[in-house]
Amino acid sequence: MEIHNYVKTSLIDYPGKLACVVFTQGCMWNCWFCQNAELLSLKKGEVDKQEVLDFLKTRIGKLDAVVVCGGEPTMHKDLPQFIKEIKDLGFLVKLDTNGTNPTALKDLLDKKLIDYVAMDIKTISKKYNDVAQVSVNLDALKQSISLLINSNIDYEFRTTAIPTILKQDFIDIAKYLKGAKHYYIQHYLPPTKNHPKPIYADADLQQIVKECNRYITTKLR
Repeated sequence: MEIHNYVKTSLIDYPGKLACVVFTQGCMWNCWFCQNAELLSLKKGEVDKQEVLDFLKTRIGKLDAVVVCGGEPTMHKDLPQFIKEIKDLGFLVKLDTNGTNPTALKDLLDKKLIDYVAMDIKTISKKYNDVAQVSVNLDALKQSISLLINSNIDYEFRTTAIPTILKQDFIDIAKYLKGAKHYYIQHYLPPTKNHPKPIYADADLQQIVKECNRYITTKLR
């Protein structure tokens, strides 16, 4: 595992749980609005896996869960072993993913190594390449969505309200996800002052959430 860093305690990353958050290094995408741009390049991590596991051993009975995010965690072939070591300590595990690796996701589901998954839905299909700034395998994303909807674990889909996503785009995403458990629309926070400013006021997003709720349980985050 190439681990960039970890946050020892979080109240917001795993719904209803007190969690440690582990950030893996590397992502196959280059989303222009990424809040963790320092994680995009696949390079050697700054934190040894054993350091994280040793820390977690001191938090048994104090923390509920571990969130593995990035970057994109499924890039790492030893992710299942890392998560197994976390599970062996008694923690719940939440995976944050962009959905690009359904094979890895299925393996984790089949081995019952994950308890919660948050999958990003960046935009509608025809805009994905522009957002990710690479050629995106849309079939892989569809497979990951299907895996989660048909799984027995907790999961959510989420979309950040970046300026290039139109109101109708959110509604189209909600229609596509109909039948799923949860869909979250997240406020967009420009990573730097040079990035585009938000175009949606809170009231605008609340109205979009209301319309999306016609198809799937939607909340604003």
